[in-house]
Amino acid sequence: MANIKSAKKRILVNRANADRNKAIRSEVKTAIKKVYAAVDAGDKAVAQQELIAATKTIEMAASKGVYHKNNVARKVSHISKAVNKMA
Repeated sequence: MANIKSAKKRILVNRANADRNKAIRSEVKTAIKKVYAAVDAGDKAVAQQELIAATKTIEMAASKGVYHKNNVARKVSHISKAVNKMA
């Protein structure tokens, strides 16, 4: 265990940031799952709504530094491609 005050604070801050990042990642995964569920159900209107919501969630995560911009681009591209392939 750390003895220095600044090291103790670092531990607390790192833990808080890790919890925040974990919550944000969880939101992103849930949003992506909703898009794929709508695609599997074959409901294009719902899929497009979920795509918009998921894109917003993913890009907000990027603005907070949770994901790298290329990772965000890849995630958005994959879900967009899935929705656009629908008949």
